[in-house]
This record gives sequence, structure tokens and C-alpha cells, in this order.
Amino acid sequence: MIEIRVTGQTREERARSLAQQLEGLYSGEPTPSSWRGGRSEGLRRLATFDVRRYADGRNYTQGSTVSQLSPYIRHGALTLAEVRDVVVRQHPRSVVEKFVNELAWRAFWRSVYAAKGTAIGRNIELPKYTRPVRWSATLPDDVAQAQTGLACIDDGLHELFTLGYVHNHWRMWFAAYLLHWRRVDWQVGARLFEQHLLDGDPASNRLSWQWVAGTFSHKPYYFNRANVERYSRGMHCVRCSAAAACPFEGSYEVIAQRLGLPQA
Repeated sequence: MIEIRVTGQTREERARSLAQQLEGLYSGEPTPSSWRGGRSEGLRRLATFDVRRYADGRNYTQGSTVSQLSPYIRHGALTLAEVRDVVVRQHPRSVVEKFVNELAWRAFWRSVYAAKGTAIGRNIELPKYTRPVRWSATLPDDVAQAQTGLACIDDGLHELFTLGYVHNHWRMWFAAYLLHWRRVDWQVGARLFEQHLLDGDPASNRLSWQWVAGTFSHKPYYFNRANVERYSRGMHCVRCSAAAACPFEGSYEVIAQRLGLPQA
């Protein structure tokens, strides 16, 4: 377990203490993950991030244009305010608006966490299903071993387990799969992410899982095969052994009825 002790009398001194310790947090021998370097690496990535490409490519899991700054924000090496200020100074509002909106979502999750505390680990609202659902409190073995037989799920699990990072769109697919298709309680999935994700802070992680579950949103999130094919640029389905009997095949209306979810 890594222990960090923040010292200093003023806010600036405490920030400097934290930054110095984070410098070596991901240093050492090369690992499957490239997330190393603490604040200096976070600043380098921020300086080289091309926000002009963000809005058009952020939803694609392949060739994505996301910043990949979230681990540095998560551990305090970068603040939301300084990331916002850097991109706002360099580009007009029309260019940075979508990216800044996403920073605002992270700030919102934090504010909810500050207001509700550990209550975000429980359902904030009742699930919105059209028929009764029995939830499992155990992670299925095939999920834990990344052997579900569904390429779009297993490929992402391999990235999660080896890199500690995976694209947010895949996180949404996986959360919906675990919740709505496998009927596993969202808390189980949230714990899995917090165990492996370098950027898995309690606020963004748990409240995002509740957003997918529909316990902190007006309806649950779910997806279909067409969505996977579009935003993965078709990389999974072409080699999936379950493609001929894909559980995600069908319109949103058909899938909602099949799963007992409210219509979009």
C-alpha cells in the first residue's frame, strides 16, 4: 500500500508536498502501464493535448482523441481548474466547450460526494425497471477472467486488468452489460473498477455506475451492437465468436423490452 503524508502550513506548501510525492508514484521499472511521472508527466501530457480534435473523436474507443489526463487529476497531480485554464487560454470557447463540459461533470460528481458522503455507495434512487429484478452480489467468474466470449467485453477487460485504464465509452458498455444483461449489482462493478483503474476515484466511479443503473439518472443506460460497431470502428465484432448470436443485436426498443428496461 502506498502511503502519502501531506505536510505544510499553507495551501501552497501542502500542494508542493503532494506534488513531490506524486512525482515518484508511478516511477520505477517499466510496467504494462505507461502512467508514470507524477505532476511533471501530467503537465507534459496537458501541454501536448490537442483539444481541437476532442469533440469529434472522443467517443471512439479506437483512435480516440481523449486527453488521458484523468489519472493525474484523480491523484491530485493536476487540478481541474488548471486543466481548464490551460485549454481556455489557448483556444476560443467553441473549440474547448465540450472538453470543459466534461471537466464540469467531474466537478459535479465531487460536489455530490461532498454533499452525500458515503451515501453515494448506495442507491440514491430506486432502479427504474419495468419488472422485478434480482441482483447478484458476486462478480461472475467469466468476467473476472475476461472470458465471457464477447470480444467487445473481453478486450476491454484485458485493457482494464493490464493497463489500469480503458476508454470511457467501453466503461459504459461494460457497466450496462454487467448490470442489465448479467444482473450484477452496480456496487460489484464499481469495486472492480476501483480495484484496477488508475483514475477510479469514488465520486466519478460510483456515481457513473449509478447513472448507468438508473439510480442517479432519469433512466438506465444501455446499448446495442450497432453502437459498439460504430464507436469501436468495427474492431470487435469481426472476430467475435459470439457474433452470430450477439446478445446486443437489435434496436434499442427491442433490447429495452427484452431486458425489462424503460423505453428511451
